[in-house]
Amino acid sequence: MKKHLIAAAFAGAFLTLAGCADESTPPSAQAQFLQPIDVANVLVKPVQSWHTYTTRLESPQEVALMPRVSGVIEQITFNEGDLVKKGDVLFKLDDRPFAAVVASLKAQVSSAQAALEQAKSEAKRAERLTERKAISTEQAESRTSVLRQREAQLAALQAQLTSAELDLEFTAIVSPIDGVISRANITKGNNIIAGQSVLTSIVSNEKMYAYFDVDERTWNSDFSNVTSKSRQAVVMQKVGERDFAYKGYINFIDNQINSSTGTLRVRAVFDQDNSQLRAGSFARIKLAANSVTEQIIVPDRAIGTDLKNRFVLTVGENNVLQYKLVTVGERYGSLRAITSGLSEGDVIAVNGPARVGPGMPVAPNKVTIDSSDVAFTMNNDDSSLVAKQ
Repeated sequence: MKKHLIAAAFAGAFLTLAGCADESTPPSAQAQFLQPIDVANVLVKPVQSWHTYTTRLESPQEVALMPRVSGVIEQITFNEGDLVKKGDVLFKLDDRPFAAVVASLKAQVSSAQAALEQAKSEAKRAERLTERKAISTEQAESRTSVLRQREAQLAALQAQLTSAELDLEFTAIVSPIDGVISRANITKGNNIIAGQSVLTSIVSNEKMYAYFDVDERTWNSDFSNVTSKSRQAVVMQKVGERDFAYKGYINFIDNQINSSTGTLRVRAVFDQDNSQLRAGSFARIKLAANSVTEQIIVPDRAIGTDLKNRFVLTVGENNVLQYKLVTVGERYGSLRAITSGLSEGDVIAVNGPARVGPGMPVAPNKVTIDSSDVAFTMNNDDSSLVAKQ
């Protein structure tokens, strides 16, 4: 029994000594366990508000090619999907029936011209005989009437000949615009009907239009001074691409607000030097408000969410993290504008509250926020500013 009491006494004494040893550990030994985090000074940048709209590209000119005369296709002279020029022959019809009509009318015109010459001669003779009173006035007027009839007949035949020659010319169906041609809907040997048969389609590819609707409030607050002559710059992103790599400008603003939707129809135009844009493509349009303001910029990942609030952790005295309630603004690539809650000179936890929290002392590692590849503003005259967002 005494042995157990002695052992218990030794154990108590050992624990007491261990506790004293822990209490005597200097604070410097605890500092080595501080959480290292990346911190950086907030940026202050002049920025513009960006507005994003969705659209589908449209060609300024699109033609559903139909024949002007009916006939049988004799030849197709283009490769499907090729670029064609205005005036290029695309289809040839069997022109023999049309050539026969032209030849017949030419013969009739020649006959009418001969009859007219005879009528002119008779009329002149009647005029001379009337002066000598060798012919009655009634006979002279009759010959003059015949002359007028022959002139009218010739004019009618010449008009028919012109129409027949046009029909003969229309047997060679040409491209009315420059553009990219689709496939042939009707092939060689088939009969086509004037104004009804759609032979193919041609889409102009020199430039592309993008129509989109801006709500009335946004237009009045950010773009009230913009006109079609202002050439307001826009950037565009195609489906499957990350960057807004295509620059264009607004060249049309509708003349009234749509009272049903409260929006204004606007059109941007994109020049097609590289022919990478296709009509019907889905695209996103971004345009920047004209007003420029200076705002605090932080990495988007630095912003945390606390129920309904957005906050940022700042580094305070003794490297203790502090909770700062913020109001966020526009996003610019991987960065975000802060409209309230932070000030110039504030140092923030770059990676947000991922491994740390408010009131926690940390070991700060100073870094710099990289904004080299982000456009905060878009100058209409500077083509090098393309938004990477």
